[in-house]
Amino acid sequence: MIYGKVIGTYIRVGSSNRPADAEIIAALERQRRNISFDSELVHDKALTDISLEPFQEFFMEKTGEVLTETTLRKLELLKEFQGSPLPTNAYVLFSDSSVKQELFPYAKIECARFKGRSPHEFIDQKTAAGNIAIQAEGAYDFVLRHINKGSTVTGVYTKSRWEYPVVAIREAIRNAVVHRDYSLAGKDIKVAIYDDMLEITSPGKLLPSIDFNEMDARQSDIRNKVIAPVFKKLGIIDQWGNGLKLIADELKEYPEIEFKWFERGLQFQVQFTKKDYKPYGTTGMIGESVWDQAGAKSGPSRDQVGTKLGLSREQVRLMLIACDKPVMIQELMTVMVLKNRSKFRKKYLTPLLEEDILAMTIPDKPTSSRQHYCLTEKGKLLLADIRQTS
Repeated sequence: MIYGKVIGTYIRVGSSNRPADAEIIAALERQRRNISFDSELVHDKALTDISLEPFQEFFMEKTGEVLTETTLRKLELLKEFQGSPLPTNAYVLFSDSSVKQELFPYAKIECARFKGRSPHEFIDQKTAAGNIAIQAEGAYDFVLRHINKGSTVTGVYTKSRWEYPVVAIREAIRNAVVHRDYSLAGKDIKVAIYDDMLEITSPGKLLPSIDFNEMDARQSDIRNKVIAPVFKKLGIIDQWGNGLKLIADELKEYPEIEFKWFERGLQFQVQFTKKDYKPYGTTGMIGESVWDQAGAKSGPSRDQVGTKLGLSREQVRLMLIACDKPVMIQELMTVMVLKNRSKFRKKYLTPLLEEDILAMTIPDKPTSSRQHYCLTEKGKLLLADIRQTS
């Protein structure tokens, strides 16, 4: 029998043992030598081919410092090798160059808003694929566009409140970027929003020293020993273990949200789930009942929207956001993931036009090939109410 690292190395995945591939064996070797993948040198790419310009501007904005070669060396983004500076993997990941796309095409965040409670039908998608310093904020902005914000009244005070703990979600996304395993080829971070849940999946198993059952304990461990200190210097994360506690603290303010975490194969996943979720269809349609999620303010009354729309809150919200600027029917159908034009007109366009929420830019020529649809004053007020609800 032939023994060797590739033949004889197995890892534990879930409840089974599986043969380790070359990537996993390399990761185990790095762990044994106490080095990280992001600190390893890139030998076959010239520094002149790896542009750091957007990151340099971001670094100046966040720290007030110029990102000089001396600073790059101190941060270990550059390292000396045989008398010359060479980039590390972290240096490439902080770049917006074609080299990053070549070496790390999977170093991105895929964001999706799905229709319903399963990943079968997209409502909206976005890819955050720039340098890793800005990816988390891009994904976070996507989340804010697709969750609701309401208000609660206590005495004489009105307090705005998102339907999910957004500080915790932001921290979870940042942690995914900082602590993911960049050595796992073909795997990206995923942020998925469903009607009842928000889910973040990151490549790489949970570090052995971190226990998510003890989130208040200010635990700290680092997979990426170059990336994490850079993020700390930028003020994006706290390197000393406050991240999990921050998530735990905000979750205490959201008893209606259940926080769960899993190791699924070689990935780590967290979920923020609505405990008492009820599908839109069971809580009524817009114009027929209030919009009440997580203590949010009641939605438009009958005289604002009318009783014949037959659309859910989410459907109206997406249509109004899309029509914030004049838009053609083809673009609207793409947003709503529909292909049948006549059904789209009947279900979406006609009701909103009849209720004076949308208007045509060429009303005297309804079938014009240059026809666009835009918000009326009534539609603008409704969209503002949806966005602010306070």
